[in-house]
Amino acid sequence: MSEPDQVNPLSQSDTSLVRVLEDLIDVLITRGVIQFTDLPEAAQAKLLERRETRANLSNRLLLLPTDPNDDLL
Repeated sequence: MSEPDQVNPLSQSDTSLVRVLEDLIDVLITRGVIQFTDLPEAAQAKLLERRETRANLSNRLLLLPTDPNDDLL
C-alpha cells in the first residue's frame, strides 16, 4: 500500500486525460460519428455538468472586454 504523501503517477495524469476525452467526445459528436444521446444518461449528465462548470469559470475569468466598446468587468 502506498504512503498518503506519495502521488500515484496515474492519478497525476487523470485530469489531463479527462480533458482529452471530453475533447474527443466533442469531435465525434461534431463530426456526426456519435450523437450525444448515444451516451448513457449518467455520462450525458457528467458531460453537461462539466461544460456548465467550464462555462461558468471562463465567464468569471473574462476580465477584459472582447469588444473595445464594452466596459471592464
